[in-house]
Amino acid sequence: MNDPLCAQDYAERARMRLDPAVWAWLESGGADERTARANLDAWPALRLRGRVLRPLAGAHTRIDLNGQCLAHPILIAPTAWHGLVHQDGETATALAAAATGTPYVLSAQSGTAIETLAALPEPPPLWFQLYAQVRREDTLALATRALRAGALALVLTVDAPVNGVRNAEQRSGFRLPDTIRSVHLDGLSPPAARPAPPGGGPLFGSGLLDAAPTWDDVAWLRDRLPAGTPLWLKGILDPEDACLALAQGIDGLIVSNHGGRCLDTLPSTCDALPAVARAVAGRIPILADGGIRRGTDILKALALGARGVLIGRPVLHALAAGGAPALAHLIQVLRGELEVAMALTGCRTPADVDAGVLY
Repeated sequence: MNDPLCAQDYAERARMRLDPAVWAWLESGGADERTARANLDAWPALRLRGRVLRPLAGAHTRIDLNGQCLAHPILIAPTAWHGLVHQDGETATALAAAATGTPYVLSAQSGTAIETLAALPEPPPLWFQLYAQVRREDTLALATRALRAGALALVLTVDAPVNGVRNAEQRSGFRLPDTIRSVHLDGLSPPAARPAPPGGGPLFGSGLLDAAPTWDDVAWLRDRLPAGTPLWLKGILDPEDACLALAQGIDGLIVSNHGGRCLDTLPSTCDALPAVARAVAGRIPILADGGIRRGTDILKALALGARGVLIGRPVLHALAAGGAPALAHLIQVLRGELEVAMALTGCRTPADVDAGVLY
């Protein structure tokens, strides 16, 4: 087999190597998977304007996020349980991230502790993902733990108070093996289910949503974090929610539909991004995830108002195919594709990319 040349090559290798049930867990979207497919289809559907004879001397891919200077606009999205696809788990991801100067948003459901990754000889720029816990104090304790370990930013995922209906995963019979667990959640209070009252449904009657987070919980957390801590919200699709986040003093937004894994028939990230960007109007940075597979996808996200992108499933594809070296190679491939796309649309730097590169 030829060496992988692009993200799709890594996906094909991963599918051949992974247990079918693990592949179903990794790839499945919500319900009929329309949103998951839309994420993949929407970016290529946009057309780029090729420009010629533009000045490109000194071209670069550097961006700034909350005062952090990054070599390129690619981040690693928070995804759970990397040990399912490679024996070195999140450590392999961190090594690849460090080698390529890529921020790694470590999942709250990772199988490796943030302290372990921060203690690597050359750790990557580490961010930490939070899910709001049943007890506010547990959420704050997780945030405090991450910051003490050296996390440069916190990412509160807000679009998944419950899991989506993932039929493909259910049909596969996927079960998390006993050897893997979400180490950051050890000892925290789980949601307390209760018997459904007469007429109560399986979710609404269970009481599991009694502790679902609200904007009040976001404000509570924001007020208790150390001054200057960058707090991002992940899972914003609606411009009204973007405006509410601005009012809360949020430092950045990630436009995301959770990889199409929660509510099916949501818009693709590509389709939702422009309205959120208009609402924010440059007051805070925006990132986007969902369906990014090519450097041209990254360029289009920048053109629609994002400062950068996150990649999720492709990270796990590369890990499954060849561990840290494969992931480092994938990131470099995407960066190289972005540079080619920038050059051929006449964009010298990410700051030069705007809606004018699109037809």
